[in-house]
Amino acid sequence: MSNGVEIQNGQMKSTKEKQFEELVRQYKRTIYSVCYMFSRDNEEVNDLFQEILVRLWLGYDQFENRSSVNTWVYRIALNTAINCDKRAKRRPQTVPLSTDINPYDPQDTSLEQMHQLHTLIQQLDVMDRALVMLWLEGIGYDEIAAIMGISVANVGVKLHRIKEKLIQKSKSITQ
Repeated sequence: MSNGVEIQNGQMKSTKEKQFEELVRQYKRTIYSVCYMFSRDNEEVNDLFQEILVRLWLGYDQFENRSSVNTWVYRIALNTAINCDKRAKRRPQTVPLSTDINPYDPQDTSLEQMHQLHTLIQQLDVMDRALVMLWLEGIGYDEIAAIMGISVANVGVKLHRIKEKLIQKSKSITQ
């Protein structure tokens, strides 16, 4: 990655910075998906997003194209989210301030179902949550295996077991 310098909007920007900004623009949705899956509110989403960007920046020069950029971004994002989740569990619990705004319209059953699914997924352990998030993003088993560091067969087995867990949890809620 070249380190040429260019002046843009009165600021000096290196080629590396411009390339990184483009990477963030291209993978912003991916990063936010990970943040949303591992966070309980908008403040946590934004904090985790910033932490992931820092980790991506720190690892940017070491990326060696041994995997796709997508796999690299997911791996950094998931590892950062998992580490932050572990750290958060060691901290004392706080109660977020509540607003009177409810993003879930009780008349909209599809939103309610999405909310229930998200609630069930939040109850899974961290690695299972990561696996489900990747699957929900439409990522193939091969790439999930590369991101998670497990075999393709193990991806299928784990997803099947997670689906069974979610079905059991949803049945216990409706009873």
